[in-house]
Amino acid sequence: MGKHIHFSNDRIGELHTMMPGAMDNYKLTKPNGDLFLTYGRAVDNTYIYAYWTGRQNLDTVKKGGNNYLTMMKEQPCPKLLNSHKELIGPWDVANDWITTEWTPKAVSLGLRYMAQVLAPGVYGQMSFHQLHQRIGDLLEIKMFDTNEDAEQWLLNLP
Repeated sequence: MGKHIHFSNDRIGELHTMMPGAMDNYKLTKPNGDLFLTYGRAVDNTYIYAYWTGRQNLDTVKKGGNNYLTMMKEQPCPKLLNSHKELIGPWDVANDWITTEWTPKAVSLGLRYMAQVLAPGVYGQMSFHQLHQRIGDLLEIKMFDTNEDAEQWLLNLP
């Protein structure tokens, strides 16, 4: 996927590790140590990426979403690659928070485009489709099956 740069993780207090092909990125884990999100900023601020892993709940979605908002406050970026390729199960319990809290803040900080890589399972896909109906008029959202296709779309935007 290319090289990535990172922002300061002093305030996050989470496990900081490396991904193949990336310089630095961040990983968030649940209290039991399970990874639930890998995220960071692409080179030259071309987009911010969030790769969600495993089962999600309201707490994990809020934690990941708030870290994204912090990145946007530090350095705005109009493009987000939001991948659910490794997500398991539904997460619609977080749709109210995403709709009323996260999306308006993200848009006010400059988010304009979201490349959404859909989960392989029907429950994760249903959760996103329900969310898309609620926020699809606030920013341009395009759905993909692969991270590579999502990245290409973002890179071809102005």
